[in-house]
Amino acid sequence: MTMERPGDTETDTAPQSSPEPSQSSQSSPSSQAPASSSTSSAPSAESSSQRVPNRQLAALISEAGFSNAGLARRVDQLGLEHGLDLRYDKTSVTRWLRGQQPRGTTPALIAEVFTRRLGRRLTAQDLGLDACAPVYAGLEFAATPAEAVDIVSGLWRKDSGSHTELRKIAFTPAGLVVPSRDWLIGRADEQVARGAELETSGAGAESGAGAAASAYAGAAAGPVRTGGGPARAAGGSGQGAAQPGSAGGGGPLAGRGHPGAAQRAAGAARVPPQMRAPGASGLPAGRQGASGAVPGALRSPGAGAAGRAEPGERVDRTERSPGQRVSAGDVQALRAVCDLFRSLDHAYGGGHARQALVRYLEHETEPMLRGLYGEQLGRRLFAAAADLTRLAGWTSFDIAAHGLAQRYFVQALRLTQAANDRCYGSYVLVTMSRQAVYLGHGREAVQLARVAQQGVGSGAPPAVLALLHAAEARGHAVLGELRACTASLARAERALEAARPGEDVPPWARFFDEAQLADEAAHCHRDLRQHRTAAQHAERSLQLRGAGYARSRLLCRVVLATARLGLGELEQACVLGAEAAAQAAEMRSARAHEYVRDFERRLEPYRDAAPARGYRERVAELR
Repeated sequence: MTMERPGDTETDTAPQSSPEPSQSSQSSPSSQAPASSSTSSAPSAESSSQRVPNRQLAALISEAGFSNAGLARRVDQLGLEHGLDLRYDKTSVTRWLRGQQPRGTTPALIAEVFTRRLGRRLTAQDLGLDACAPVYAGLEFAATPAEAVDIVSGLWRKDSGSHTELRKIAFTPAGLVVPSRDWLIGRADEQVARGAELETSGAGAESGAGAAASAYAGAAAGPVRTGGGPARAAGGSGQGAAQPGSAGGGGPLAGRGHPGAAQRAAGAARVPPQMRAPGASGLPAGRQGASGAVPGALRSPGAGAAGRAEPGERVDRTERSPGQRVSAGDVQALRAVCDLFRSLDHAYGGGHARQALVRYLEHETEPMLRGLYGEQLGRRLFAAAADLTRLAGWTSFDIAAHGLAQRYFVQALRLTQAANDRCYGSYVLVTMSRQAVYLGHGREAVQLARVAQQGVGSGAPPAVLALLHAAEARGHAVLGELRACTASLARAERALEAARPGEDVPPWARFFDEAQLADEAAHCHRDLRQHRTAAQHAERSLQLRGAGYARSRLLCRVVLATARLGLGELEQACVLGAEAAAQAAEMRSARAHEYVRDFERRLEPYRDAAPARGYRERVAELR
């Protein structure tokens, strides 16, 4: 498809002779499928006079104070944020004003440009353009637990199918601000229990569950969702907490718009249709019980009210389905499965079992979240679901599906709010910070780490605090901020030294030990080009790191090779690099392969030296 160029004109007899610009395949989410538009197959007799001028767009251009060229330039710039190579110009805008419909994701991009400029949420339809999926689909921070389940389960479902284009979505720095802000100032959901007449005894019942009425009974036109207002999370920062991107915060995150912010302010957050689960769009009021109980059609075969078998019937436990009672054993199984997939990720890379993990989320975790449970067990269920979802994001990150990973992280962050687990929420933010570091967004990485620190306060376990400070240090290193990086590393070291044997540490934070801190320091000093110090920390990390963390050892070995190369120790650098390349060949990890390629780029100036030739020969045998 040809690019649209300045000076292209639209004739009356052939209105489609100048097609819309092509969009790079870097970002082609299924949630952003092209909207219907006129094509070259339209009758040639059609003339521009048959189109209706777009007065809505004209009025908004006037209100925003845009020139045609200025609007086109902003659309192109926003497209770059989403990995799209757009070539719109003032002529393009003239066509839109005449009634031509832009293709693909462009209507959503135009709507986002006006949203940022005017400070209120606008859709493509508000601009007189064809409906189009929002550019931030999957990055919404849901208003209720039910809405969160709808969004994240839609993500699982699309990812587990044949939607390979979902893995090509671009990472969006602007998509970080609202989720992190909403987490920081938000409170735990007041109620997550789901189901009527939960028993206080019997198989699978949790102690103290009582006869909780369904919190998910909703209006007939929407998915069943929780009611009631929020309650403060343990360790929450309160409404007066500073916000990333606020007027006083500065930095790239400041002043960015995001869908859902205005909606939530008006109390009208919505679940995008493309993320809704089948059958989750609501049920007629007549089919819901007075207490909001889940209808029998959603229960497992043979299951009575609240998951109980009717007399003479047996509950089928071999297949999980919505409406079944969730037991403590079910939640323990989620945790065990997550540990298994985490071990596979550490040893073999994110691509090894990522798809199996996503299918497990779709077929096992989603039905549990739509099952029956009380408050205490429900919190634990949401916590386990958050852990699995974060891991799905981490494995997506490891295969370079960065936009998809970002969406998983945002949804995991929202699930931690339903779980009332502030500490784990900070870990999700740190994971997002590490992705930002990898992609070169140092300022966003620092801000995410600081939001995490502020969100948990000083009462978090020392290992967690060390992890948060180390994440901030990595962001400063990417920015070349030596003093700030050194200060953050020092805080991380002091926090880790404060840990006491036998101290209660969350399972997910136990990996952060001396070996991990040394690894973080090695990466920091590599980015700061302090090669000798980087080598010292990398060697220490490799000495302390267990064999089970194969990928981490590989990445650290490449950091050591890079440091040796920076010190002029070419032969040793090539030996280390070749060892890492051999390990990467056995691993399904885009990050591992990218680390090796980065080393090879640094080795290029020495390509004619004997050690460099030897390295290339050894690596060639692996390919």
